[in-house]
Amino acid sequence: MTEPAFQSDFLRTLQARGYIHQITHPAELDAAAAAGVVAGYIGFDATAPSLHVGSLIQIMMLRRLQQAGGKPIVLMGGGTTKVGDPTGKDASRPQLTDETIQSNIASIKTVFEKFLTFGDDPTDAVMLDNDAWLSTYGYVEFLREYGTHFTINRMLAFDSVKLRLEREQPMTFLEFNYMLMQSVDFLELNRALNCTLQMGGSDQWGNIVSGVDLVRRVDHKAAFGLTTPLLTTASGGKMGKTAQGAVWLNAEQLSPYDYWQFWRNVDDADVGKFLRLFTDLPLDEIARLEALEGAGINDAKIRLATEATTLLHGETEALAAQLTAKLAFEDGKTSAGLPTVELPRDEVIGAMIAAVTTKAGLTTSNGEARRLAQGGGLRLNDEPVADGARLIEAADINADGVLKLAAGKKKIVLVKPI
Repeated sequence: MTEPAFQSDFLRTLQARGYIHQITHPAELDAAAAAGVVAGYIGFDATAPSLHVGSLIQIMMLRRLQQAGGKPIVLMGGGTTKVGDPTGKDASRPQLTDETIQSNIASIKTVFEKFLTFGDDPTDAVMLDNDAWLSTYGYVEFLREYGTHFTINRMLAFDSVKLRLEREQPMTFLEFNYMLMQSVDFLELNRALNCTLQMGGSDQWGNIVSGVDLVRRVDHKAAFGLTTPLLTTASGGKMGKTAQGAVWLNAEQLSPYDYWQFWRNVDDADVGKFLRLFTDLPLDEIARLEALEGAGINDAKIRLATEATTLLHGETEALAAQLTAKLAFEDGKTSAGLPTVELPRDEVIGAMIAAVTTKAGLTTSNGEARRLAQGGGLRLNDEPVADGARLIEAADINADGVLKLAAGKKKIVLVKPI
C-alpha cells in the first residue's frame, strides 16, 4: 500500500521519521497544517515525579509540531490522574492526593521546558491542567451534558476496555469514565484554544477517536486524531524498560550518565529508528550512520546517546557522559562521574562477587554473573575475574571507599559499602 504524499511540513516530517500509525482525517489535517498554525495536544497523567523514556516519543511529537510552525499544548492530567487511565492495565492505579499530583506536575514540567519553547506567541507551547475544568463539573451536570454522546456498546468494544475484561480483571466504574473525561478535554481545548489535533500512542486510539467524534458532533468543528506506533525494541521488549527499571527523564530519578548509557546500549537494529525519532539530526546524516557496520555501529550508538542526552540534559552533561564512558571503558582511567550504588557493608565484604554484581544491578541473577565471569566479561577494579564465587575482600575497596564493577563492555558502577 502506497503511503499518502503529504503537502504539509508537519505530516511530511512525521511520516519520514516514522511517527505515524493512524490518522482520523489525513487529507483534512494535511490541508489545515499546510494552510496555517495547527494547535495540537497530548495528555500526560502525573502518576510519578517524572515521565519515563516511553513518553519521549510523545514529547518529540510536540517538538515536531512546533518545529513545523504549529502550537503544542501540553495537557497535564491533574484531573484524570485522580481516576487513572485503565489502558493496558490489569489493576487500578493507586489514588494519589491532590498535593502529590501537583508536586508531580511541577517536577514533570521541567522536562518539557527542555524540548519546547513556552510563551505567548502564536506558536509558543502552553501547559494546562485538566483539573481546571474537570473538577468544576457537578456529577449530574456532567452526565446530562456528555453522557448522551457515549454508548456502552461502543465503549465496551474499545481495546482498553475489552482486553481488560477478556483477562477477567475488574474495571471500576471510576476507570470506565476515563474515556469520557479525555474526550471532554479535547472539547474544552478546542473551545478555548482552537485546538484541532489530539495525538498519542496507538493504545490511546479509542480515547482519541472518542474525543474527535465529540468535538465534531457537539460543536460541528474540525477535529483530528493521530497516533504513533507501539514502540518496541528490536528484541521485542517494551521501550524504556530495562532490568534495572524505568528510564526516567528527570535527572533526580536517573543521572545524565545513566541516561546516556541507556541509548549507548540499544540494539544495533534500533539505532536508525531511534535516531529518526529521538534526535534532530538530518535524515541524510542518519542514513549514513545507520549504514555503518561492524565496529562502526558503535560510533552511531555514541552519536545517538550524545544527541538524545543533549536534548534532555544539555550539551555539557552529554559530552561529560560521553567522556566518562570513554575513559572508564576504553581507557580504564577514571571513576569520576560513574553511577554509585550503596550497599550494606556486610553484603559486600566477604560476599561472592556474583552476588554483589547482581545487587548492584549489573546482572539479573547470580547465575548470569557467574556465566559472565566464566566468559571473561566480569571485571573488578578493571581486572578480569574468572570465578563468580570469588569473595570480595576489604583490600578491594579503593582509597575513595568504593570498588569498581564492570559487566561486559557497556555496564559499569561503583559499589560503596556503608
